[in-house]
Amino acid sequence: MWKGRFQTETSNLVQRYGESISYDWRLYAYDIQGSIAQAAALQDAGIINKTEERAIVRGLKDIQTEIETGDFKFRTSLEDIHMNIESALTEKIGAPGAKLHTARSRNDQVALDTRLYCREETKRIFERVSTLQNALVTVAVNFPEAVVPGYTHLQRGQPVLFAHHLLAYVEMLERDKGRLKDSYKRINVMPLGSGALAGSTIILNRKLVADKLGFPAITQNSMDAVSDRDYIAELLFDISLIGVHLSRLSEDVILWASAEFGFIELSDAHTTGSSLMPQKKNPDVAELTRGKSGRLIGNLMSLLTTIKGLPMTYNRDLQEDKEPLFDSIDTIKLALEVFAEMMAVSKVREERTLAAASDPFLLATDLADYLVLRKVPFRDAHEITGKLTAYSIQEKRDFPDMTLDEFQQFSDAFESDVLKVLDLKTALKARKSVGAPSPANVRRQITSWQNKLKHSTM
Repeated sequence: MWKGRFQTETSNLVQRYGESISYDWRLYAYDIQGSIAQAAALQDAGIINKTEERAIVRGLKDIQTEIETGDFKFRTSLEDIHMNIESALTEKIGAPGAKLHTARSRNDQVALDTRLYCREETKRIFERVSTLQNALVTVAVNFPEAVVPGYTHLQRGQPVLFAHHLLAYVEMLERDKGRLKDSYKRINVMPLGSGALAGSTIILNRKLVADKLGFPAITQNSMDAVSDRDYIAELLFDISLIGVHLSRLSEDVILWASAEFGFIELSDAHTTGSSLMPQKKNPDVAELTRGKSGRLIGNLMSLLTTIKGLPMTYNRDLQEDKEPLFDSIDTIKLALEVFAEMMAVSKVREERTLAAASDPFLLATDLADYLVLRKVPFRDAHEITGKLTAYSIQEKRDFPDMTLDEFQQFSDAFESDVLKVLDLKTALKARKSVGAPSPANVRRQITSWQNKLKHSTM
């Protein structure tokens, strides 16, 4: 590449240290796609003729076939995917191949390749998030009447439908999709034509290139175009937050699947056993997903740390953007796929969830609300209910087992209908404000999500 300037061969150690072909080979299809568009621009500008353009396109397609069939020999001495393909092309077709890099640098070439790659992978991640949402909605549909305690501080708080709990994650994942859509706009900008940092005196039609590659916009500052990695950082953030949401769901699944909770049963196909304890059925998918979220966050931190101190424009440090990017994309796609598959066939153990949700203390807030509706100030109602709870614990008698006289020891506002408040079904039906978990609300939300997910696209 630079033999005209240098008198000595590059050290083998430097070659090993500087090569990226061992991982950036996976950009080959995008590099070829960009080079075909580059050839069209060169022909349009009169740098090559139609015959040379056809030879370049034919040669590039042959190289793509060789890579995909495993017949292509990558060379570490050529450093990266760009030079491996260009060198092979020149060997195949001669002089036209050597003209392809006119008015192009590896700086704007790699910026193009990674944008094309991120653009495609963003769509694939989006689709997998939708698949997981559908899996969660499927469980909600399959077990519409299952009731569980809702928790704060991992202490039982108030009763909710299990479907409502699952739909909370559907909401989270929808925000993730919104972020993917938003970052897609900033990925989808065409940088080719920026050259090494200052464009070129050979003017190519950048709009023609953008149109051929499906870019709606073109970068407007050549220095920024070759050094910008914001779009990768933003995508890594989106992936990290999806990972965090999966980690939170994993924690719930791990608890629910434990003997102490026993709320769900995971299929044998999505659990593992113990090499020593034959009775074990471990929620490894959820545990691995919870663990991998740290890796996703680490990849984001790695890139941010790499770019935080870089001067304009391209610096070799930017080669370090690809491994965390590739790893995060591979990791999140597989995590989403396996989690969706696992959740879609999970079973809710409704007898266990009902037993837990039948804890009378879950309706303590309902008792306070009962008093408020009878003109007792909320803070007084809160205190009265707290004293009732302490009394119930002391007497070892649940709220439904207490007499009206006992209730009235704490407030004259209690009347004979107080026990109706302590019915679980009544309590759930009463939670009918927007966003609350009444059965009617949850049914509407399930229908809404089913319709929305049918038309969910990038």
